[in-house]
Amino acid sequence: MPDARTFFTSDEHHGHRNIIGYCNRPFSDVHEMTEEMVRRHNAVVGPNDVVFHLGDFAMDERLVERVLRRLNGHHRLIPGNHDRCHPCHRSWQAARNRYLRYGFETVDMRLSGEHFDAEHLPYTGDKSDRDRYAKFRPEDKGGWLLHGHIHEKWKVRGRMINVGVDVWDFTPVALEDLLAIKRTG
Repeated sequence: MPDARTFFTSDEHHGHRNIIGYCNRPFSDVHEMTEEMVRRHNAVVGPNDVVFHLGDFAMDERLVERVLRRLNGHHRLIPGNHDRCHPCHRSWQAARNRYLRYGFETVDMRLSGEHFDAEHLPYTGDKSDRDRYAKFRPEDKGGWLLHGHIHEKWKVRGRMINVGVDVWDFTPVALEDLLAIKRTG
């Protein structure tokens, strides 16, 4: 049996019709978008692999369990501002428990790893002209950060790597590929 691999992804926005236009996604509707992202996910992620979702998994909480059970791998969530279990929402603690019942093995605000830290928000930078959610932003202590939130705005900026689907062909990115970027950065 091959070793389990680790993947990162972000900003799938399942069920978000307007994201198709906002980010110029190549899908005709949310059904096509979800089906294609499930297909691409399962083409690279095996049943024993670990996938870190760095936020904004689904715009409609009712879709979380439906989509998640179709995806290969063991899933861990670092919530984004659109996930009901993010502390920017009221009753986020109750939502966190629901997301665990839906199938996420963990729901944590950040990951501190050997090679990277991971959070939904970048150190700085946003989709709009100003940095929103300032109190939830990670502090830049000189390490590399995996994040989402900014969609197609950039892939790599300094020591920040955006793992959002909009810059990774709507597919989770393997840890080895991220380590290669870090080595050349």
